[in-house]
Amino acid sequence: MAPVRLAALHPLASAVIGLSAGAVTVLLLPGALANAVGLLLAGAGFAGTMHLTERRGLAQREQIFAALGEVKVRMATNAIKVDNLAHRVDQMPMRDVDAAPARAAINELTAEVGLLGDLLQQVATTLADHDEQIAAAAQMRRAPAPTPVIPVVMTPDPEAARLARLDALAAERAEAIQAGQLRAAEERAAVISAALAEGKIEVHLQPIVQLPQRRTRGYEALVRLRLDEDTLLLPAEFLSIVEERGFGPTLDALVLTRALAIARHLGSKDGGIFVSCNFSGATWGSPQALVTLSRILDKYREHAGHLVVEMPQRVFRALEPSSLGLLGAMSANGVRFALDQVGDLRLDPAALHDRGVRFVKVPAALLQAEANGTSGDIAPADLSALLARASVTLIAEKIEDNPTVADMIELGVGHAQGLVFSPPRPVKPDVFADPEPARQPGPIPAEAPARPVAAAFAGYPGVVANASEPQEERPERVSFRSVLRRASA
Repeated sequence: MAPVRLAALHPLASAVIGLSAGAVTVLLLPGALANAVGLLLAGAGFAGTMHLTERRGLAQREQIFAALGEVKVRMATNAIKVDNLAHRVDQMPMRDVDAAPARAAINELTAEVGLLGDLLQQVATTLADHDEQIAAAAQMRRAPAPTPVIPVVMTPDPEAARLARLDALAAERAEAIQAGQLRAAEERAAVISAALAEGKIEVHLQPIVQLPQRRTRGYEALVRLRLDEDTLLLPAEFLSIVEERGFGPTLDALVLTRALAIARHLGSKDGGIFVSCNFSGATWGSPQALVTLSRILDKYREHAGHLVVEMPQRVFRALEPSSLGLLGAMSANGVRFALDQVGDLRLDPAALHDRGVRFVKVPAALLQAEANGTSGDIAPADLSALLARASVTLIAEKIEDNPTVADMIELGVGHAQGLVFSPPRPVKPDVFADPEPARQPGPIPAEAPARPVAAAFAGYPGVVANASEPQEERPERVSFRSVLRRASA
């Protein structure tokens, strides 16, 4: 006969055994002693049932945690397998056009695995918090009742009472000031949220030029928030409020649609002009928000070749596997990335190119500091050539004077951006308008006069249709003395 395992019995078995033993005791023993013993046995049976029920619940919870851990381990193993498969696909001798669908599918699979892992982590965290709350409630029930405090009658001191009143008045004033500040902050946040909900977003463009000719090669889209006719907020004034209220992905979607409209406009011209835009920190930390933006990019894939998405260096180094998979999917659709807010020059050009990064924006002050020998990561004179070997372009940003421009040219930097070239300027509204339908072809005139391409951005010179073709108008000749006077101004 096989032994009986107590753990396999149902928790109600203890109550049944206790009731049965109590009933037998009442029937066999005479008098009041039988009733007392029967009640004790029945109570012991119910207590055993409660204990077994609690132990069974704990065992089931441990099994759930163990199953969650096993699923996370299997998902991590599958993620490693998918990563190995991606490396194998990269090593296969295929053209980029043939390998792009496979890479996009692998990147999407990696993103889905990462999202599922995040959901499992949330389930485990919720269960752990639930256990902590139950334990805290049980501890509060077991805590002894507080002993009553007997007030001690003391003789009031007039000076102490006066000081206490002054402290109370100061506390009330500080509380009133803090309440007023909070009320003003809430009102400002409400105004900013309403302006964002109404889509009062403006995009200003700052050119990215090629050195030393200072010819425009691209633009950076800088977001502004219009509250009224006389109030225009910069990102530093509203971005923190937008991210606190969870509107960061909404703002990024609005900016992305406007940047794609500008990219569509630039795509109708020759010269390879691009436009770059930034995403908020909340978007980079949310795979769901990146999935939404990647769907927008997928709908406008034909304009993605003129779009560059800027990413801070600290965000790029802290990206999770799911976010890296989404970046790979965007790169497969033709989107290029730029490394922004660079704090050091410890860069791996090959790894940047593999992740879809085609531009690196470094502050001019950092390049000057490296050239002066304050740090020894890499020689700035070699940085541009090192990045160029991996098809990555170096852009010096935050340039505010002509001497800094001369330093950048001496260091071999080919592209630059800053107030010395042009401040950010608004975009004409007709750029965001829908394109007009194509007209029916008519008779072609014998000789059509060559007309320069008009600039679409307020205050910017027109973009040259073809840089290799000679222009009709010759540039104005300027004396060398005038050049020196302009440079030293």
